[in-house]
Parts: sequence; structure tokens; C-alpha cells
Amino acid sequence: MDFYDKYNLKKVINASGKMTILGVSQLDQSVIDAQKFGDEHFFEMKELVKKTGEHLAKMLNAEDAIIVNSASSGIAEAVAALVGQGSMYHVYHPYDERFSQREVIIPKGQNVDYGTPEEVMINVGGGKVIEAGYANMCKPEHVEMMVNDKTIAILYVKSHHAVQKSMLSVKDAVEVAHKNNLPLILDAAAEEDMQKYVDMGVDIIIFSGAKALAGPASGLVFGKRKYIEWIRLQSLGIGRSMKIGKENILGMAQAVENYLKNGPENGESMKKRLKPFVIKLNKIPHISAKIVQDGAGREIYRADVVIENLNDKNANYVIDKLKSGNPAIYTREYRSNEGIIEFDIRAVNEDEMDVIIDKLNDILG
Repeated sequence: MDFYDKYNLKKVINASGKMTILGVSQLDQSVIDAQKFGDEHFFEMKELVKKTGEHLAKMLNAEDAIIVNSASSGIAEAVAALVGQGSMYHVYHPYDERFSQREVIIPKGQNVDYGTPEEVMINVGGGKVIEAGYANMCKPEHVEMMVNDKTIAILYVKSHHAVQKSMLSVKDAVEVAHKNNLPLILDAAAEEDMQKYVDMGVDIIIFSGAKALAGPASGLVFGKRKYIEWIRLQSLGIGRSMKIGKENILGMAQAVENYLKNGPENGESMKKRLKPFVIKLNKIPHISAKIVQDGAGREIYRADVVIENLNDKNANYVIDKLKSGNPAIYTREYRSNEGIIEFDIRAVNEDEMDVIIDKLNDILG
């Protein structure tokens, strides 16, 4: 059955990347098969959550892990866990004023909106946001000077959304946290190297299941056992509203196994696929294109397209025209104010690249 026709939906070419607004990732058949097994069978859910987490933790050389509903829920549940520190009273009364230690320090330039602001999930977990540093700079000492007896954690956001320049590193953040006997929560939702943060000693590491890992709607939280056990308790508290189904737990576990075995598409492969695409882009009037690496340093390469401003035909005009067609073509719009559109081709095949070229020729040719 074609569900595009059934529900009168537009087809989509995703040249934007692993974006939630587009359904994030396409799933491998083995992941779909694991979900199907989950759909067709019953489990003791508490054991399913625990045993899949232990299995993935072993593969990651982490002390423990838990599959959750999303990276966002991972943030909220991690904060709640650190406020309550294993208290069952807290699980049932997460916002009770007797739990006065609630401050979570985050570099100001990392309190970003990734679809919702980081601070929203911190607040949902019962935390109080304390920003460190400035919009264009945050050094280790800026974080450390915000620590007091109300601080429960430092949160670091490793993302292309966040400020990159003049920013302390993850390693710096770990050192500041541990020097002050605090855990570091790392929001690494769209990152690709899962092992390096375990090796750094990060206490709570949060990945999106559906982004680089190409799993179903889910998240993975892994790190130190004590904290993961506290997070697991949240299924009886705020985590109830964020629960994940059996099918997505099994699908996510399979996706992580696939990822650790095969990894993502490497940079050389992306550049090889991008080269003929960029050549065709440069033949379109009023366009200048080149291959660029991801701004946050990930091994991801994209087509960087500068649109010559022709009266009303600027980058935003082109973006709107690309979206309005069927198929709707989605791009990365973060630099449209500079006249630049980026095309992420990780989920784009050669035929779809030709559709993009034809559409751009229609708009600008």
C-alpha cells in the first residue's frame, strides 16, 4: 500500500540530514525485522529494558545503558535522576521543594534550540538552568565559577547547533565536573563516535537512536552504572510519559549492533558521491557550489551552495520553492541569511540528486 496516496501526503527528498521533522532515518531491514518480532511477542518489560541495556553496555565497554524514548527524554530523565539520586519519594514527587539541589550548569552558547530548547528538557527533569560563560565564549573557569552546593551536574552539548569557537572541550568539561565531584551529562544526540566518550570518562552519554545510529524513534543513555540505575527508576515517575515500546527497544538494540559493526557512511564515500552532484550544481545559472565538511568537525561532507541574489530570488526563495513541490525537497537552511544552502546527501540517491538539479534549473534557469 502506498501511504503517500492513502493519506494524500507529499513525497520527500531529504537533503537536510537526520532531521526529526522528516522522520530522521531510513531503517535497515534487520532493524525492521527486530521491530516486527517485538510487535508480535510479549515481554516482561522491566527485564527487556534491563537486559537490552546490559547487552549494549557490554558492546560499548560502558558500565550500563538504557534505551529510552528519545534523546530529549534522556536529558529530562537524567536530570530527574540526579535530583532524586535514587529516592523513590522523589520518583513520585519529582518537583517537591525538599529536593533543593537542582542546578545544572550549561555553557550559554550550548543552550540551543534543536527542535526545543535544551533548557526545556532540563526543566522537565526538575532542574534549574545555570548558564556559564557568554554567547561567544566559555572556558573551564567560567563553568567552575558557577558551581555551588546546589549544583547537581554539568551538561555539555556536542552539536553543530552549538557555538563552536572559544568553547571548552568535552575533555575540559569532564575535568571540571570530576574536580568538583559532579557528573557530566553529554548531549551527543547526533554524534557518530560512541566509544570515545566512554574512554573520556563521561558519566552520562546521550545519543539519539534515529540519527547517526539509524534506528527507530528512541534514545540511548549509557555510562556509569549508578546513574543509569537512577535513570531506570524514572520509568515509574516522569519517564512514564516518555515510555518506549517493545518494538522500538528491540529495533534500537539491533540498530546499535549494526552501527558498531558497520559504522556510518564514511567521508570519502560522501565526497565521491558529492563530486558529480557539485559539478552539475555549478552548471546551473546563479549558483556556486563546493564540498564542505560539517561545521562541528564530524566526518560528514555536504554541498555548500551559494545563491546569487536576483531581486526576490534569494536563498530563502529557492528553499521555499524546493519545499513546495512534490516531491518536497528539504535542505539545510541554517545559513540561508548568508545566501547559502547546504545539501546533505547521506539519505539522497543519484536519481534524487538529478531531481534536485532539475528543480533548481526550473527555479533559477
